[in-house]
Amino acid sequence: MARAVAMCAVLVVVVVAELAPSVAAVRALAMAPAWASAAEQQCNVGELISCAPAIIGGTTPTESCCSDLKAQEGCFCQYAKDPAYSEYINSPNARNTLASCGITLPTCSK
Repeated sequence: MARAVAMCAVLVVVVVAELAPSVAAVRALAMAPAWASAAEQQCNVGELISCAPAIIGGTTPTESCCSDLKAQEGCFCQYAKDPAYSEYINSPNARNTLASCGITLPTCSK
């Protein structure tokens, strides 16, 4: 439990750091179509904060979480390669969350 709380706290700090620099980037991301490539989409891991309970704690993902994951789907490989996020993206809870949302985990090149 303490580890989950600590991981949640770290995720919140990372999300705040990601969101602080540019509100315009968040707006642009929200307006990007789900099929846009990662480069076109301006990946923003802060958009996945609604998924923290599911990815960190293993709870059932909310409709909002699934929607946010679908919007960021083109960014998963980028997140998986980033040491700050790879532990979360590659976790069993993340895989379960994606499956619950009907999203296939992509195969990422190294």
